[in-house]
Amino acid sequence: MELTIECKSRDPKAKPNALRRQGLLPVVLYGHNGTESVSLTVDRHAADMLLRKAAVNNTMIDLQIPDMPWNGKALLREVQAHPWKSLVYHLSFFAVKAQDAVEVGVALNFVGEPTGVKNDGGVLNTEINEVTVKCKAIDIPETIDVDVSELGIGDSLTVADLVLPEGAVVAGDQTQTIATVLQGRTPDGESTVTAAAGAAE
Repeated sequence: MELTIECKSRDPKAKPNALRRQGLLPVVLYGHNGTESVSLTVDRHAADMLLRKAAVNNTMIDLQIPDMPWNGKALLREVQAHPWKSLVYHLSFFAVKAQDAVEVGVALNFVGEPTGVKNDGGVLNTEINEVTVKCKAIDIPETIDVDVSELGIGDSLTVADLVLPEGAVVAGDQTQTIATVLQGRTPDGESTVTAAAGAAE
């Protein structure tokens, strides 16, 4: 997913609270010129609309800055918000080139109903719901599908079983378990597999 948002240069003397009263949010852009950072502002309404679709460290954003010589692609790196009012008060972006390799968090999308759940009353237990993927900035996947339909009781999938886009790799332990199908339990504590076998006799 790629989104667009327009920012403007921020007066270094401007106070963050004063900007917020004007309907603006303070923004910092990193990486556009080495280690140099630049202070910006963005319209609060535009930021709210962006955050409905963008995810931290996952979404490529086309950053437009009309009053600067730089415009380009960036990742949303940080969203600072009030702890209980859900009120956003600061954003950070990191500039990237389309071919740059980046590490991003990508959500797992579990697809299908395991045979062990459908036929044997088992329970699908998901251990993790996101993995860190290293890939080109232009190829960041929105999600990674995980087909669990073939899993029987006691079967599991690990990170190494993930089907990734070409050129992408998972950073971290390849043996980490993603999902397992566990035996279910009847109200009296008996396993569903045992109960099913008894009923068949």
